[in-house]
Amino acid sequence: MRQGSQVAVANPQLVWYSVIPPLLAIILAVTTTRLFLSLGVAVGAGFLLAWFQQPLSFGSFFSELVWFARAVTVTNDGIDLFNIWVILFILLMMSMISVVVASGGIAGVISLLSHLARGPRSTQFITALMGTAIFIGDYSNAMLVGPTMRPITDRYKVSREKLAYIVDSTSAPIAGLAFVSTWIGYEVGLFDGVAKSIGLASDGYSMFFDALAFRFYCILTIIFVLINTFSGQDYGAMRRAQARARNTGKVSDSDAEVMGSATTDNSTVHANTQIFSAFIPLTLLFGLILGGLWIDGEGTGSVFSLTAWRDALSEANNVKVIAMAAGSAFIAAIVCARFFSKMPFVAIGTAVREGVSGTLMPVMIILCAWGLKASCDKLMTGQFIAAMLSDVVSPLWFPALVFLVASLISFATGTSWGTMAILIPTAIPVAYSLDNGSYGITTIICLGAVLDGAIFGDHCSPISDTTILSAIVSGCAPMPHVRTQLPYALTVASIALVCGYLPAALGVSSAIGIAVGTGIIVLLFYGLSRLRRD
Repeated sequence: MRQGSQVAVANPQLVWYSVIPPLLAIILAVTTTRLFLSLGVAVGAGFLLAWFQQPLSFGSFFSELVWFARAVTVTNDGIDLFNIWVILFILLMMSMISVVVASGGIAGVISLLSHLARGPRSTQFITALMGTAIFIGDYSNAMLVGPTMRPITDRYKVSREKLAYIVDSTSAPIAGLAFVSTWIGYEVGLFDGVAKSIGLASDGYSMFFDALAFRFYCILTIIFVLINTFSGQDYGAMRRAQARARNTGKVSDSDAEVMGSATTDNSTVHANTQIFSAFIPLTLLFGLILGGLWIDGEGTGSVFSLTAWRDALSEANNVKVIAMAAGSAFIAAIVCARFFSKMPFVAIGTAVREGVSGTLMPVMIILCAWGLKASCDKLMTGQFIAAMLSDVVSPLWFPALVFLVASLISFATGTSWGTMAILIPTAIPVAYSLDNGSYGITTIICLGAVLDGAIFGDHCSPISDTTILSAIVSGCAPMPHVRTQLPYALTVASIALVCGYLPAALGVSSAIGIAVGTGIIVLLFYGLSRLRRD
C-alpha cells in the first residue's frame, strides 16, 4: 500500500466519497455542457454528504444549511465581507463598462486608432494592438474590436477567419492577465477561498500577482498574435483562408453560414461619440485602484519599487478597494455619458440595466464555485486527494498535468470560468501538499496553470461562448473560426508547456521560459518568411 493511502486510512476524517462533489461537477459539465446545473448538483451532493456525516435530524439539516449559506456569503469565521465585496465589484464593473460602451467612448478611441491602418499587415497589427489595449473584459473586447475593424479588414482583404482569431486571442488572454478587468474579481475570489481552506496567509489579490509570471499560455498568445500579424505570415488552415481572401476577394468562405446578425453596434444610437466618455472613467478607475491599494496597504518607499508594491498589496483590503474604485468609475461613466456623449437618462438607464443583467450568470457561477469550495472544505476533499497523490505525483510534473486537465475540462465544457471553479478548490490544495505544506513554487505555478489551461481549452472549444461570440462579431461562421484558430492555439500551448511549465517546475526562471518561447515564435515566422521567399 502506498504512503498516501496509509495516510488516508490512518485519518478517519479523510473519506473516499469526499471526491464525489468535484467529480460530479466535472462529469456532468462534460456530458451535459450545462455548467450551472453541473455545479448546482455537485454543491447539493456535497451538502448532503456533509449532512450524512452527522446525526440525521431536521436540526442538523438546518444547521448544515446555515453553515453553507454563511460559507458563500460572510464565512463561518466571524464576519468577513470579502465575498460581498467581490459580488459588488462585478456588479459595478459590468455596469460601468456597459455605460462606457453605450456612450461611444471606447468606440471613439478605437476609431481614432483605426486611421493608422494602411494595408493588410498594418490592419491586422492595429487590430491586435486594439485587442490588447481593451483589457476590461473579454465580451466587451470582442464586441468593440470585431465590429469596428471588420469594415477595414474587409477593405484590405483580410479574411474573416483571421479577424475572428485576432479578436478571440486578444480577449480572454488579456482580460485574464489584467489586474483591472471583469475577470479580476472572479479570480481573486476563487484564490482567496482556496487560501483560507488551506490556511494560507496570502490574500487572493497577492496570489493573482504571484501567478502572473507563470501565465505562460496567455502571455505567449499575446506575443504570438502580435508577431504573427506584424510578420504577415500564416500557416495551416489560416493560410488557406488568407489566400482565398487575397486572391478572390472573398473574405468569408462561400459555404460558411454566419450565425447571428451580420453587424453589431458598439455604441448606442443616442450617443455622441466622445473619447472622454471612456478616458475619464477608466483613468479614474486606474488611479483610484493604484492609489487606494497604496494608501490602504500603507505603502512606504518609492512607488516605482516592485517590493514596495508587493508589500502594500499584501496589506491592503484589495477587493474592497477595487469595488469602491469601480463604484466611483461607474458614477463618472454616467456623468460623462450625459455631458460628453449627450446620452438621454433613459438610454443611460438601459445601459445600466444591461450591465446588471450581464452580471447574473457570473454571480451565479461564482456562488456555485464558493459552494463547491465549501463542500470540499467540509469533506476535506483537498486533503484526501493530497494524501492519495503525495507519493504518486511528482511536483515536477504536477503543474503541467494541471494545465492539461484544465485544458481538457475547458474544451469539453466550453467555459473557462467553470473550469477555474472546479479545479482551483481541488488542484491547489494538492499542489500545496506537494510543496510540503508551504506556499512554494509548485503551488504558485499551478495557480497560473489552472487559469491558463482554462483559457486554452476555451479557445479550442466549438461550444465556448467567447469562441462563438468572436466569430459572430467578426462576421465569421464559428466552425471555420475554430478550424483556423486551432493550429495556432495548439502551437502556443505546446511552447508554453515545453518552455514554461516544465522548466519552471525545475526552478528555471519564468522570464527565461517566456524569452525562449518568444524566440521560438520569432524563428517560426522568420522561417516561414524565408521559406516562401526562396
